[in-house]
Amino acid sequence: MPLFTIQNEFRYEITRKIFDGGMGVVYEAEQHGARNFIKRVAIKIIRPSFASQKMFIENFIGEAKLVADLIHTNIVQTYHLGEANGVCFIAMELIRGVNLEQFTHQLTDKRRMLPKELAVFITSRVARGLAYAHAKADKDGKPLGIVHRDVSFKNIMIAFEGDVKLTDFGIAKARGFLTDQEGEVVAGKADYMSPEQADFQITDQRSDLFSAGVVLANLLLGKNIFKGENAEESRQRIMNQPVPDFRALDSRIDDKLNDILHHCLTRDLDRRYATADELMVDLEYYIYSAGYGPTNETLGKFIRELFGQAVPVAGAKSSAQDKTVLLGRAPKK
Repeated sequence: MPLFTIQNEFRYEITRKIFDGGMGVVYEAEQHGARNFIKRVAIKIIRPSFASQKMFIENFIGEAKLVADLIHTNIVQTYHLGEANGVCFIAMELIRGVNLEQFTHQLTDKRRMLPKELAVFITSRVARGLAYAHAKADKDGKPLGIVHRDVSFKNIMIAFEGDVKLTDFGIAKARGFLTDQEGEVVAGKADYMSPEQADFQITDQRSDLFSAGVVLANLLLGKNIFKGENAEESRQRIMNQPVPDFRALDSRIDDKLNDILHHCLTRDLDRRYATADELMVDLEYYIYSAGYGPTNETLGKFIRELFGQAVPVAGAKSSAQDKTVLLGRAPKK
């Protein structure tokens, strides 16, 4: 039993919008505490157009509860689930950086090519985060069976210090946390989802490893080979398009890296990587077997040179309307 209980409100002052997504909006905010304590965080709020839909609210709360105990260097940390004026919000770790979509757009604009080793390094950090999430168990030791289902460029962040962070478990499936309609609807970004996901089948953790393979191929080639003119075309390509010999598409890709890509992107589940740990080991052996390879510092130096040292998190400029205050209580059950 605790010696005492602390009852308090978290006061957040929203300073600017960071990201405007399909179902949610993310802001930068200051968390204020006693004696002028200030911590900068990210605040995620459901879009007003979805805020009245019970399933979205339940899954938003379920996401917060699911990731509350996912504490890993390659996963964005969740601090607090609050409710203010009937609106639920999640306070999260603020990443000073960009997502992979913004990162690759900058590469294109600057006519830069991402070094092969850094592409592998980024994917290896994603695999580390997935390995941790996939293995997560509840307080009784029962596996949660987490499948992210949305491993994609928009959901992978790179901090300007070089940390790689997997984020947005909003459509993840896990035992007992989120309402799931798998088999009836398709969830995820069409050009990154696995073939079984695209085909309305029940997925397991190997689905995320196919998506990780799409991420790696995209980083290496500078394009997503499965991306079509629309979501339906992308789904069909994911399910039916032959997986190419990547050595013919980029001379930097050798036999071993080509094998890793094919091991991720095979549609035969029995031949795909069985666990994220296996993928992580192969990727890290590939870049470190010679004795030295890229680090967070290597990636940080590269991204700071690409964007400039003082670049803020990409997003909309702050406005007077953004500077609102939230008093966070635990959400109603």
